[in-house]
Amino acid sequence: MSPQSSHPKDPLHGITLKKILETLVERHGWKKLADEIQIRCFMFDPTINSSLKFLRQTPWARRKVEEWYVRELNHFEKVNGDSSAE
Repeated sequence: MSPQSSHPKDPLHGITLKKILETLVERHGWKKLADEIQIRCFMFDPTINSSLKFLRQTPWARRKVEEWYVRELNHFEKVNGDSSAE
């Protein structure tokens, strides 16, 4: 993890991987997650727990999920003109 990722200005600071995943599933559903990030834990019998286990052990997949979440935060801020979103 880079030193910047632990900085309070980091958009992921204080947000758990579980919260990120729950938010993406709620907004997009498992099908969209599987289409965007093609990993088995999203494609076949997806659950939050199985996905968390895989993502915690697979840095490249976790990075893709986190990057998607950050893109959504940035989009939300631009649309709403709010720099204090989540």
